[in-house]
Amino acid sequence: MASENETGAKKALEQGNQPSPVHAPDENLSAEPNASGLSEDSALSLLKRANLAPEVLEQLAKNGNLLKNRKVKLALASHPKMPRHVSLPLVRQLYTFDLMQIALTPAVPADLKRAADETLCNRLDTLASGERLTLAHRGSGHIAEALLADAETRVMQAALQNSRLTESSIVRALTRADAPAALVEAVSHHAQWSLRREVRVALLRNARMPMARAVEFARTLPAALVREILQNSRLPANVKEYLLADMAKRHSGKPRV
Repeated sequence: MASENETGAKKALEQGNQPSPVHAPDENLSAEPNASGLSEDSALSLLKRANLAPEVLEQLAKNGNLLKNRKVKLALASHPKMPRHVSLPLVRQLYTFDLMQIALTPAVPADLKRAADETLCNRLDTLASGERLTLAHRGSGHIAEALLADAETRVMQAALQNSRLTESSIVRALTRADAPAALVEAVSHHAQWSLRREVRVALLRNARMPMARAVEFARTLPAALVREILQNSRLPANVKEYLLADMAKRHSGKPRV
């Protein structure tokens, strides 16, 4: 025979969004609900409660019928009381834009956000062009950084405009040996990023840096820094020689050829 607490929990589940009776204590939330009998709407209503016990959440996560519902799975994965051994596998099962939502929700723990970003990064090669474009515009900074290497120029350019992209992400993308020429060209002409000193340094180390922009940027940096950059730069030898010669002429006061 069901206990009084179990009966109270079941009634609360069936009532959905209706307020709990005054006499119904919060400990009812710790009783295991009959998850097999829950509708999707009732489950979503229940999952709005921030003080649900982990046992209740685990019971819901075992219901295969409920997990077929995208919204229920998302609510379970992102619930603050869900144990990690349950939420992490759930996160990796989410759809593309649900993963994006997890990664951008402030209340979601950092490790779940990382898991969502990593799962998205692992799926990028399988996503349609339009999905990657949306992620480039709206995704996290981590996803935007990954999409800087996208083969489609429009996706890469959208990632450059992502408000969550950071200077350190740009620098990391440029220092990779396989950084696309289109990215180097785009960053070197970007109205915001091309003005950053660390970005210019990274560009001058990249083998695909256009020579005209390399000369222009080198002239904005101290001579000692330029020499240091060129020591481990992947620029072609003739470009390095030209930059050193141009710098020597400027500092010697001789007219440029």
